[in-house]
Amino acid sequence: ENVLKRDFTTTYINEKWVGDITYIHTSRDGWCYLASVLDVYSKKIIGYAFGKRMINDLKELCKEFNVIQSFSKKGCPYDNACIESLHSSMKKEEIYRNTYRTFEEANIAIFKYIEGWYNRKRIHSSINYMTPEQCELLARSEA
Repeated sequence: ENVLKRDFTTTYINEKWVGDITYIHTSRDGWCYLASVLDVYSKKIIGYAFGKRMINDLKELCKEFNVIQSFSKKGCPYDNACIESLHSSMKKEEIYRNTYRTFEEANIAIFKYIEGWYNRKRIHSSINYMTPEQCELLARSEA
C-alpha cells in the first residue's frame, strides 16, 4: 500500500524517510546495487548500502523496528519522487561522469559522493540553500 500518497510534507527530521534501489555498472564486476534511505525533511541520506547482490533483510528489519512501509506502484517514479531525484542527481553528478572498473572503485566513489559532497556540501533550494547536514543540525538545535 502507498501510505505516503505523494505527500512529502514534513515538519521535522526523521518524520518521513524514503528509500529506493538503483543500479550502477562496473566493467569488471557487472551491475551492482545501491539502496539509499533519505530523510524527507533534511534531504540527508541517512543510510545506504552498496552491494554486488540484493538481499531481502529489509522487510524483517522494518518489522523489528516498527517501521511503516509505503510502496509505490512499479514504474511510477512520482510516488517516490524525493529518492528518485536523489538517484538522478547522483548519476548526473558522479556516476555517468566516471567509469568504474570494479565494485571497490564504485564503492569508494559513492562513499565520497554521499559523505563528502551530498550530505555536507551540496546545497538544496528546498531547504533554504542549506546542506542536508546543516538542515539537520539546525532542526536539532531548535528542538
